[in-house]
Amino acid sequence: MQATRILPDLQCSLLCEEVRQEVNGNLFLIGVVNVVRVPQLPIVAGRICIFNRWTAGIGQFSESVRLIAPDQTTVVSKGEMKFELRDPSMSATNVMFFGQVKFETAGTYYVEVLVDDVMKLRYPVPVIAAPVQNPPPSAPEKNA
Repeated sequence: MQATRILPDLQCSLLCEEVRQEVNGNLFLIGVVNVVRVPQLPIVAGRICIFNRWTAGIGQFSESVRLIAPDQTTVVSKGEMKFELRDPSMSATNVMFFGQVKFETAGTYYVEVLVDDVMKLRYPVPVIAAPVQNPPPSAPEKNA
């Protein structure tokens, strides 16, 4: 008996500033984000991307991605997309784009990745307010 449906594994999930596609079809990620440092809060990020790669599954699936606020209940952004894997040796790469994401407060936000309502990964994204400091005034030049 051959399996008709196997829930896929999440091979990777990365938060980044941009994902682009080369002429040959390969994707490249720009600005992989570990920590979000901003000069002030609240602030609006024009665009953030979640890069997910699925493998080792069979069937049609629905991927959900949520960005959760530090209170761990408020959903800041969310998105869904459908994908299919016809063979366990195949993979599916999904890129979710979130625009105008508002970070209200400093703290640890979370990215949650689900497939068919099953949580596959939840990872922290610290948001830190780091005001820009003006350099000290330069000393006047001395004439020799």
